[in-house]
Amino acid sequence: MGLTLAEKILKAHVVDGNFIKGEEIGLKIDQTLTQDATGTMAYIEFEAMGIDQVRTERSVAYIDHNTLQSGFENADDHRFIASVAKKHGIYYSRPGNGICHQVHLERFGAPGKTLIGSDSHTPTGGGIGMLAIGAGGLDVAVAMGGGAYYITYPKIVNVELVGKLSPWVAAKDVILELLRRISVKGGVGKIIEYTGEGVKTLSVPERATITNMGAELGATTSIFPSDDVTLTFLKAQGREDVWTSMAADDDAVYDEHIVIDLSTLEPMAACPHSPDNVKSIKEIGKMKIDQVCIGSCTNSSLLDMLKVAYILDGKTVHPDVSLAVSPGSKQVLNMMAENGALSKIIDAGARVLESACGPCIGMGQSPNSKGISLRTFNRNFEGRSGTKDGQVYLVSPEVAAASAVAGYLCDPRELGNMPEFKLPEKFTINDNMITLPASPEDAKNVEVLRGPNIKEYPKTEPLADSLTADCSLKVGDNITTDHIMPAGAKILPLRSNIPAISKHCFAVCDEQFPDRALSLGKSIIVGGTNYGQGSSREHAALAPLYLGVKAVIVKSFARIHRQNLINAGIIPLEFTNEADYDTIDLGDTLSIENFKEELMNSGVVTIKNTTKGTVFTAKCDLSGRMKDVIRCGGLLEYTKENLK
Repeated sequence: MGLTLAEKILKAHVVDGNFIKGEEIGLKIDQTLTQDATGTMAYIEFEAMGIDQVRTERSVAYIDHNTLQSGFENADDHRFIASVAKKHGIYYSRPGNGICHQVHLERFGAPGKTLIGSDSHTPTGGGIGMLAIGAGGLDVAVAMGGGAYYITYPKIVNVELVGKLSPWVAAKDVILELLRRISVKGGVGKIIEYTGEGVKTLSVPERATITNMGAELGATTSIFPSDDVTLTFLKAQGREDVWTSMAADDDAVYDEHIVIDLSTLEPMAACPHSPDNVKSIKEIGKMKIDQVCIGSCTNSSLLDMLKVAYILDGKTVHPDVSLAVSPGSKQVLNMMAENGALSKIIDAGARVLESACGPCIGMGQSPNSKGISLRTFNRNFEGRSGTKDGQVYLVSPEVAAASAVAGYLCDPRELGNMPEFKLPEKFTINDNMITLPASPEDAKNVEVLRGPNIKEYPKTEPLADSLTADCSLKVGDNITTDHIMPAGAKILPLRSNIPAISKHCFAVCDEQFPDRALSLGKSIIVGGTNYGQGSSREHAALAPLYLGVKAVIVKSFARIHRQNLINAGIIPLEFTNEADYDTIDLGDTLSIENFKEELMNSGVVTIKNTTKGTVFTAKCDLSGRMKDVIRCGGLLEYTKENLK
C-alpha cells in the first residue's frame, strides 16, 4: 500500500511515537516562522529555555502584523525581535518586506520540508509541497530549540481536482466551494491533499491561496504536489536548487475522497460572519457596497495584482466605494512599479497600503457603521474588521476589483474575455530587507533590547489534586480566538504584555469577564462546539491563564487552541454528553474532587455542579507526553526540564 504525499513527509520526519493513524507523533521541524503579533512572546519563551542558538535549518522572524506605530509599543516589540533574531541565529524580515507567508513562499519555502509558524495561515507553504502547520508560539519556540513538534497523526483527505477554471473564476472560489461543502469544522484532525489533472492548471500562487485558506476548514494543513509548475516558480525565484519532485504514490490510500470539477465553479463569496457561509455572486445579487480591500496572505501575490490592475486599467473606483490595495511583499510591490500595474491601480483611485497584513487583522481601514466591505481575505468573523456591525464578504480579487468600479457586488464574468495572465520567467530578487543573524561568536556580544511593554511569561502551576471553581463565563458554538483575544489596532500592541492585554479578554462576548475572573482568583469557562477556531494566537490561552482560568469545558475544540491550552497548563475538557452543557449557568460552582488522579488514569473526570446538585463527566484525551506537560503546569516548564 502506497503513501500519500503528506504521509511521505510525515514519515520522513517522525522522531518520536509510532507512525499509526490517530496516535501522537513527534516531528522534526526543518523551518519555523513567527510574526510580530505572536513573535515577541515566542522569543520570550525561547529565551526562557536558555538555548543560545536555534537548532532548525532556517528560522525567520517577520514584521507584518503590528506595523501601525501609534505609540512606542509596536516599535519596541520590533526592536526586541530584531535583537533576539540577531543574537540567536534567526533571519529577520524587516517592516515593509512583506507578509510572512508571501515572503516565505517566495524566498525560503522548500518542497518536502516541515515548517511550523506561530500563525494559523502557515499552511500557505503547502502550495509548494511543504508540510506547513500553524502552531502556538510556545510550540514554535520549542522547535527552534531543537524539540519535536507533536500532532495526532491525522486523517488524509484527497481533494481531487478535475477540469479547468473558467475565465474570471479564481482559486479563491475553489477553497470557498470546499468550505461550502464541509464547513469550518470539516477539516479538524485532517490534512487536505490536492491531486488530479486539475492541479496542473493552477500556478503556485493559486495553489497557495487554496492552502492558505484551508486553515478556515480547521485542517491541520493542506498540501499540493511539487511538480513542474513548482519548479518553474522556484526557478523564477532563483531557488531551483531546493526543488524536488514530490507526489502521492499511485496506490496511496486516503481516508476520504472529494471531487471538485473546476470547470463547474462560479464566482462566490463567504457572507457574514463565517468563511463557510458561502453563496454564489449570482445568488447574492447586485448588492451596494461601501468598501473593497484587496490583499492579505490569501490574495496578495503578483498574479493577483496583475489581474486587479487589468480590471482597473482606465477606470475609476466608484465614488461611493473606498478601495484599498495591499501588495503582499516588497518583491510584488517592486515588480508592480516596474511593469506599470501599480500606476494603473493608483490612477483608478485605489489607496495603496504598505506590504503588510493591515486591514485583515483590524489594523486600519475599518469600514463605516454597518458598512458592506468586500475583502480578499480569509476571515470575516464578527468585529474582526474593527467595526462591530461591519458586514464583511470574502471574495476573489477579480470580484473585488470589478465591484469596486461598479459600486455593487458584481460577477467579473460580465467583463468579457479574460486575457492570459502569466507569471514572469524571473522575479525581481532583492533581499536587502532581510537581516542575517550574527555569527555564533559575535552573537555573545549582542544586547537584547527590551521596552517597558515587554513582560514575562505568566506564571503557571503544577496540576492540583482537586479543583473547585466557579463558572466565570458561558459561551456558545464556534467561539473564535478573535472572540477570546481580539485583534485590532488598539489591542495588538499589547501582545507582549499579558497583564495589559488580558483586560480585553472575551470583551466581544462579555466586557465584565476580565474583572470577574480576576476577582474569583480561579475559575472555569464553559463553551460549545468548535471552541477556539481561527487564529493560532496563544494569547487566547495566556490571557485566561493570567486571569486564573484552570479549565475549559466545551463540546469540542479547534486543534491549535486545544494545544495552546495544554501548553499553558489549562485543562481542555469535553463533555461526554453534550446535553450537560445546558445544565450549567454562569456563576455555578463546579467541583472535581479527584482531578489529577482521574485525568492521569482514565482521562474522564467526574464534575459536581454544587450549585445545582447535579453530576456529569467530561473527558480529556492526553498522550503520555501531554500528561507530563500538564503535570508540570505547561509546556514551558516541561521543556526546561527535558530539553537540554
